[in-house]
Amino acid sequence: MLALAGLLPDFELQSPDGDSITRTAVTAVWGAGAFGLLTALVWPVVVRALLLVPALVLGMLVFFLNGSLLLIALWLIPDGRGAADPETAVVVAAVMSAVASATSTALAVRDDDAYRRRLYRLAHRRDRRRGLSGAEGDGEEQPPGTVFVQLDGVGCEVLRRAAADGVMPTVAEWLDTTHRLTPWHTDWSSQTGASQLGILHGTTYDVPAFRWYEKDRGRLMVSNRPASAGELQRRAVERTGDAGLLASDGASRGNLFSGGADQLALVLSVAARRGRANRSRAGYFAYFSDPANAVRTAVSFVAEVLREIGQSTRSRMRGDRPRVGRGGLYPFIRAFATVVERDVVVAAVMGDMLAGRSAVYADLVAYDEVAHHSGPHSKDASTVLERLDRSLALIAKVAEHAPRRYRIVVLSDHGQSPGETFEAAYGLTLKDLVRAGCGLPVSRRAERSKSGAEARDAARDALRSALHRTVDEGAEEEPPTGSEPMVLASGNLALISFPDTDERLSREQIDRRHPALLRTLANHPGIGFLLVRSEKHGSVALGRDGTATPLAELADDIPPLTGFGRGSAAAVRRTDGFPHVADIMVNSMYDPVAGTVHAFEPQIGSHGGLGGEQSHAFLLSPAELSAPVADGAELVGAEQLHRVLRRWLAEGRGPGHGPRIPAAGTDDAGAAEPSAPAPTSP
Repeated sequence: MLALAGLLPDFELQSPDGDSITRTAVTAVWGAGAFGLLTALVWPVVVRALLLVPALVLGMLVFFLNGSLLLIALWLIPDGRGAADPETAVVVAAVMSAVASATSTALAVRDDDAYRRRLYRLAHRRDRRRGLSGAEGDGEEQPPGTVFVQLDGVGCEVLRRAAADGVMPTVAEWLDTTHRLTPWHTDWSSQTGASQLGILHGTTYDVPAFRWYEKDRGRLMVSNRPASAGELQRRAVERTGDAGLLASDGASRGNLFSGGADQLALVLSVAARRGRANRSRAGYFAYFSDPANAVRTAVSFVAEVLREIGQSTRSRMRGDRPRVGRGGLYPFIRAFATVVERDVVVAAVMGDMLAGRSAVYADLVAYDEVAHHSGPHSKDASTVLERLDRSLALIAKVAEHAPRRYRIVVLSDHGQSPGETFEAAYGLTLKDLVRAGCGLPVSRRAERSKSGAEARDAARDALRSALHRTVDEGAEEEPPTGSEPMVLASGNLALISFPDTDERLSREQIDRRHPALLRTLANHPGIGFLLVRSEKHGSVALGRDGTATPLAELADDIPPLTGFGRGSAAAVRRTDGFPHVADIMVNSMYDPVAGTVHAFEPQIGSHGGLGGEQSHAFLLSPAELSAPVADGAELVGAEQLHRVLRRWLAEGRGPGHGPRIPAAGTDDAGAAEPSAPAPTSP
């Protein structure tokens, strides 16, 4: 405080007539003491009162709140010797809190000797208290706990390359010594909503994409909206009859779903609740109640925003391709994912381990967010992997001081496939193409594109032909057009629905409404295949040149699924059985040589459908755990992965705790086998 008073012209610790050095020092003691006392007593109260404020907003309020406390502290100094402008107070409070963060041994997301000594003392004090109180019964050693860390969007090959190239040294060391790497394959809907619901709650049923429209309820479902996530979790619990993977002494951190855990932080499925029933936001109180943590995270947040602006500017100057817009709010969204969410979640996991909880599942979303906009193999994404590796190393060091032994399992929910967006490749969005194929107005830019012009011409010709047929048949009415189609993108998967009907439209009904639509979509070079229901043949996969393959005859090695990988046909058949499958399911093209797809939304690293690395996730588990699958078998689908994780938790609790769940792929696995294998590389 003395140093800042000497450096900043608008910050004073002396009377207008001047004071001696001793008097100034006493004033500084008063100010620092009052600031420290207010920080210790008032700050936690203020943070708790703001628990209903989203974490991003709270992080942005940190500077203002800290500066306000400093102004109050200066006002409390006798004789009015302390004074500062509000802007200066914010700077002074931030610097003082940052210094406190660097020098204190309070809980912090950093790797330093003071922090490790702090953990050691905490662990031993906890052990002594438990020994005196008899909380551990007869002194028997507790069974091991399990920490599941999800690296969102990190594909299996990305992890392998990062470990081999030295980007993730912690992972590389584990691979060489204590852990095994097992690939696993997602369903057609290769995205967090489906995968994490399956991992934590044991079912991916009726989750056809990241976004979909439910005709029976007239409702748009979006996996990362609190109301939708809460509804999906409710359905999963109802379907399985089980609260979830974490129902027994578990903690859920940074996830879409709770997994049945009682300890929650940044869990979306409960975020819409208010009051005491919502413990999710209360979960980050412990982190932000320390102003040193709050200020450090806020400073890192600002630094990350500036880093993204710089990286985006350099990318534009180099003329990198493919590229998507990274302006607007995106720098702040990225900073939240890579700084705020990471800091809060990692700190919560460390607290769970020190508290001795038996099962913890945490999702770190940083890589997924950056890879969407910078590319899954970009330098920007590689930098994020380095930081995630340091977080894993820190969690492993905390485990050394926990009251019980922990097994650390690292996994992902899907990968990402690179590629230019559909719009960048063809000059119009998929929605424009659908509207053009329906003969509806489109933007001028879409009209000028080759695809748009061809679609509109085809629509006109088809409409004339349909009108001619109705005249020949003596009909008085024009072919029905119905409502405008709803086009929802989920990476390189898109769902087209006609909301004016209660049931799924058939191919024949769609042709009567919009004679050129299906032909326009199926023959477009940016589209791999369509899934529609036929009145004559049941559901069919439509490919180019009019190819219509009934699902019963669909195979991985024949058009239109050639090149999409083993298990693609079964994944399509399974999704076709969902109650809320769309009228038209659209999967983009996939280039097996380049490994690229076309996202139907502004992403150059995407996931959500079939094609490439997006379907190939990983499971990194300690070798002491039973093998995830039998030799020669594949781990397929999030539902099967859920059963593996439950088996490991049961093994940790010892004999007699929970049903035996055999290794997937063995003869007695029974219900552990998924209903449909997911795609693998050809």
